[in-house]
Amino acid sequence: LTYRLFFFDPLQRAFCTRLLAFLPPSSTPPFSSKDNVAMLRRRCITRMNRRFMSAKSKVEYPVLWGTSMKALVKSKPEEGLWMVDVPKPAIGPNDVLVKVTKAAICGTDVHIYNWDQWAANNVPTPMTIGHEYVGVIAEVGREVRGLQVGERVTGEGHITCGHCRNCKGGREHLCPNTVGVGVNRPGAFAEYLALPARNVFKLSNPLVTDDFASFMDALGNAVHTALSFDSIGEDVLVTGAGPIGAMAVAVCKKVGARHVVITDVNDYRLEIAKACGATRTVNVAKDGIHAIRGVMKELGMQEGWDVGLEMSGHPTAFHNMLETMNTGGRIAMLGIPSDSFAVDWDRVVLKGITLKGIYGREMFETWYKMHSLLTSGLTKDIEPIITHRYNADQFMDGFDVMRSGKSGKVILDWGA
Repeated sequence: LTYRLFFFDPLQRAFCTRLLAFLPPSSTPPFSSKDNVAMLRRRCITRMNRRFMSAKSKVEYPVLWGTSMKALVKSKPEEGLWMVDVPKPAIGPNDVLVKVTKAAICGTDVHIYNWDQWAANNVPTPMTIGHEYVGVIAEVGREVRGLQVGERVTGEGHITCGHCRNCKGGREHLCPNTVGVGVNRPGAFAEYLALPARNVFKLSNPLVTDDFASFMDALGNAVHTALSFDSIGEDVLVTGAGPIGAMAVAVCKKVGARHVVITDVNDYRLEIAKACGATRTVNVAKDGIHAIRGVMKELGMQEGWDVGLEMSGHPTAFHNMLETMNTGGRIAMLGIPSDSFAVDWDRVVLKGITLKGIYGREMFETWYKMHSLLTSGLTKDIEPIITHRYNADQFMDGFDVMRSGKSGKVILDWGA
């Protein structure tokens, strides 16, 4: 009862801690035959003091004091990251402890490294960052079912409340109370990660190797965006050739799109997108809309694009897409602009354009779809995305190449 009160009634925490402090280590376990009093005391007391201040509220994230692990931490509100020793995370009855083997650097991690305005507004310090990873289960909470120690897993990086209307209605990816792993709570750039069991995704098929599994979170963004509209036999324009845009190209080709053209201003990344199956790549740095129209003419397109996938967040990219869309075209928007910008709403209305905002991954339908895509051959199509691999201690090399713009996915090995 005391153990339960500690987790579920904050008003009883001080009382529980005081009570447990008086129990001798050799006492007969009064709460569970599986736990001795020392373990119970450790699990309760160590949940007291590990606190991080989020942008909205104070949240406690439990650790096991007296333990140590390596973690890549945003220690202070300035440019940079630091590899430090921190206590291992503790888990509650419905959580899982994952021993991280590999993790991938995301654009979000670069924002946090750079400490731009978005990061300053959303990321508390200190914070262990990282949300793309693969690992094996090291420990499961006592209430967890369907997961076992030793299983290979990855996980959904958005932790939802479970009680709002969207969560109750099966639209968890739209939960307004979402907390991000590695953004608002301790993340995966560490030897161990604590995660709610329902966010864990098992990897039973060996075709999904650790390298691909390490960035399934990012692949899920591509899959969610690319499958938002029917693209079988359709002409698709993708704006933004970052890793997610290039993977979206591969997904569209995999499901049967006719032409998939991608634009960017970075030739290095356009080459990666071409290797992932793009019908044409277009550098719009100079000619912009005219270059896009030229490719449309080369491909014999009589009308505009049927489906648009906006992945860049750049106003010019969106304007070019909107201007070349077919009447009745559909646009899925994943890219987030740094500032607001004007939209030609006459064109949207008179063309009957459908606009759909994309956030994260549909929980958990997107996960099952991308797992099926990977096991049916998508791994070969997106293999060019992986351009660099480093040991975790070489994280600075990984972030340097990510910040240079001349990389795809960069993977850090935490098991070496």
